[in-house]
Amino acid sequence: MKKQIKNKVMQVSPSKELSPYIKHYLFLDNTETAVQKFRLFSDGNTGLVFSTKSKLISGINKYEVKDYLPSSFLYGQLNGYKDLYSENEITLIIVVFQPNGIHQLLGISANEFHDSIIPVEDVFGKNAAKLQESLFQQNNQMRVELLNSFFKSLIASKTASNQLLVNHSLNFITANKGHFTIKQLVEHTGYTERHLERKFKECVGLNPKKFGNVVRLHHFLKLLKDKTNETNLTTICYDAGFSDQSHLIKEFRKHTGLTPTEYMYNNGKLTNNLIKRFPPLSF
Repeated sequence: MKKQIKNKVMQVSPSKELSPYIKHYLFLDNTETAVQKFRLFSDGNTGLVFSTKSKLISGINKYEVKDYLPSSFLYGQLNGYKDLYSENEITLIIVVFQPNGIHQLLGISANEFHDSIIPVEDVFGKNAAKLQESLFQQNNQMRVELLNSFFKSLIASKTASNQLLVNHSLNFITANKGHFTIKQLVEHTGYTERHLERKFKECVGLNPKKFGNVVRLHHFLKLLKDKTNETNLTTICYDAGFSDQSHLIKEFRKHTGLTPTEYMYNNGKLTNNLIKRFPPLSF
C-alpha cells in the first residue's frame, strides 16, 4: 500500500509583547520522501527557518553537486522568488517577522539581508545554536515557548528605537492594500520621498513602492482565495488595484514565476508565500 503524502501546516501567534516584532510562527510537516520542489516568494516580511529533519537544498550545479542550506537560516526581503528542494521528509519551523521586525530586534539595517539567505548563527550568535538544538528535541507546544523565551530575551536587552514614521507608513500602505502613490505617502507622513525611501530600506529592506507592490499582490491572492464561481479574474484584477490583466500577469510572474491561473490551480499551497511545485524527476 502506497504511503499517503500529507502536508500539515499550523500557524501560532507569538506572545503579546512580541507582536510588534513577530507576525506568527509556522510549523510545517511534509512526509514526502521523494524529491520535492518548493517555491518561496515575497510576502513583505523576513523569516527565520529551522529545518529539523533534513536540510533543504537551494540547487545543484553543473557537476551535480547539491547546494545544501544550513539547518537554520534567515531570509531577507526577496526580489522575486526562490526555489528550494527537499529529498526526504521535512519539518520546518518558520518565524515570520513583522516587515520592520528584524531591524527593531537587532538594530541592523534590513537592507543588509535583502534577497539573501544567511546562517542563523551569523545573525543571532551562539545562542541560536542552543535554540536550534532545543527546538529539534521538542513538540510544537514547547517550541512556541522556547521561541517566545528566546525573542523576549532579545527585546529585554535592547534599547527601544523610534519606529513611529515607519509604522505610520506601513499602516497607511496596508490600509490602502498597496494601492497608493508616493505623493500620497509623502502628504500623509509629511516627510520627503528621499527620507521615506532611506528609512524603509533601513527598517524594512524594500522601498515603499516595492513594499506596496507586495502588499497589493497578497491582497489579490486573498481575493483569489475567497472568490466564488461567479467571480472572474478580471473583476478581481481591478478590485486589487491593477490597471489591466496584462499588468497583473506581469507583476504576478515577476514575484512568483507563475501566472495567476497557474497559481490558482496549484494544489500545493502551504502558506501565503510558499507553494509546493510538482516534483521534478531529478534536480
